[in-house]
Amino acid sequence: MLKNAILYFLLVLILTVGCTDPQSSGNPLEQVLASDHPKIKRVMDSIDEYQVQIRYTQINRSGDSLKLIDYDFQVNEANYFYPASTVKFPIAVLAMEKLNDIDTLDLSTRFYVEGDSVETTFAEAVSQIFAVSDNDANNRLVELLGQDVINSRLSSKGVSPVRIAHRLGYHSDDLTTKPLIIYLNDSTTATYEGTVNTAAKPLELNEIQKGIGFYEDGELVNEPFDFSLKNYYPVKAQHGVLKRVIFPEQFDESQRFNLSDAQHQYLLKTMHTLPKALGYDPVTYYDGYCKFFLYGDTTEAMEEHIKIYNKVGFAYGTLTDCAYITDSKNNVEFLLTATILVNKDGVFNDDQYEYDEIGIPFLAELGRQLYQFELNRNN
Repeated sequence: MLKNAILYFLLVLILTVGCTDPQSSGNPLEQVLASDHPKIKRVMDSIDEYQVQIRYTQINRSGDSLKLIDYDFQVNEANYFYPASTVKFPIAVLAMEKLNDIDTLDLSTRFYVEGDSVETTFAEAVSQIFAVSDNDANNRLVELLGQDVINSRLSSKGVSPVRIAHRLGYHSDDLTTKPLIIYLNDSTTATYEGTVNTAAKPLELNEIQKGIGFYEDGELVNEPFDFSLKNYYPVKAQHGVLKRVIFPEQFDESQRFNLSDAQHQYLLKTMHTLPKALGYDPVTYYDGYCKFFLYGDTTEAMEEHIKIYNKVGFAYGTLTDCAYITDSKNNVEFLLTATILVNKDGVFNDDQYEYDEIGIPFLAELGRQLYQFELNRNN
């Protein structure tokens, strides 16, 4: 009798567990990351090697109310990863905000950096940052702001921890930003003087030294690569900037970016505009070029009803994407920030990174799996 009761209990337990809806319990990321898809599984099977961090935000709307729920996987601001070009996102936003502090400047103002022959506008610089992740465009806005202003303004808005210490695309220890030559009209210019910024102090974080070696001036140095003086922009801060841009009403006024309605709309437009719409070669700059989630591993065209408002970064074997993904046809929307390190040989600056083999396919499939989860959640 007792034996039959135990068997009955076990049968009920098995049926109960087997019939539980996996979408209704726990962290949705756990379900997605448990996928047998090889693009997910090969990373999860060696998870310590790839230093993955993910934050996914579920968006729940009911009438005029909005509720955001965050889910994390290994997010830890004490574990360093190199943010690469993702730092261009807050720099672009703060540059737009800065224009509102100076009566003579707006997005259409033409300017050039002293010593540089390239003339541009602030609108063009912001557009180039999001469309093709242009380093020069970013650095021009750094000259406008200066590192100290970038860091202090982000901190004052509750975006932390963060430390922007250097420009992108070339090595420079110069703490002084260059003057900007501003066109007040077709024939009159004014000079916006540069500033002297604070020298960066070495970061004291986990995994701040990575790998077993690195190349410097063509020579292999058999020591871990030191990132302690590099930019620092962890998942929490990246996701915080994204939320403030997409859902500013979720924050106190003091923690929002001070953008006009026109500036905000321009920013949103540039964040999702594809390179081909701006005249870039669609073969080189295919739709997924700077859209790792969903489309990063394909050269196929993006469906028109899907928009991805994002900023990616890739350097030193680290791939990161910070995105708001929407599907107007199927009523899907979610936020996703993820980073992965792909450097199998442990050597930096050797251009031997598994971006196309492992990193981008993982991020693309992660986006697709969460998209499918959201699609099922809404049906």
